[in-house]
Amino acid sequence: MRKLLGVLLILLMLSGCKKNQESSQEIQTDELGFQYQKMPSKLTLNPEAIEIVEAWKEFVVFAASIDVLYKATNNEDLILAIDDLIEKEKQLAESTYPELFDTFRVKSRQQVLRTYLYKVKASLLENQETTAPTVEMLQAYNALRKQFNVIVNSQLDKELILDEN
Repeated sequence: MRKLLGVLLILLMLSGCKKNQESSQEIQTDELGFQYQKMPSKLTLNPEAIEIVEAWKEFVVFAASIDVLYKATNNEDLILAIDDLIEKEKQLAESTYPELFDTFRVKSRQQVLRTYLYKVKASLLENQETTAPTVEMLQAYNALRKQFNVIVNSQLDKELILDEN
């Protein structure tokens, strides 16, 4: 009788431990969900930069895809938005840049943005946390927009600077 009671007690303890492990796995999957509330707001452009950007069709299309990303509320929406953004970014990279924005400063920020786009996509494919990479990607997008503002605000005449006479 004592042996039966001992075996029964051990079985109850083992079954109790298994339930705790299952609940911890459920918590981890909830934490991996996309938290759209943490996304930073878009940086506003100067009126002069807006005029130049509006004539650049590929950037307007890319910016519209970014707006779609801001409407994503879960990982499924995020997957579709990121795939669309990657395609639009490829078209943006192959496009003809406006003369004022055809600089390495703009292109390097665009390459950083591309890197973070792929980082978000990798997080989605590996079922990892997606909020932090998405925030980083949007910060890179804001850095690109900020560079547009900086270029428009600080237009120096190179001929005046280089003129030695």
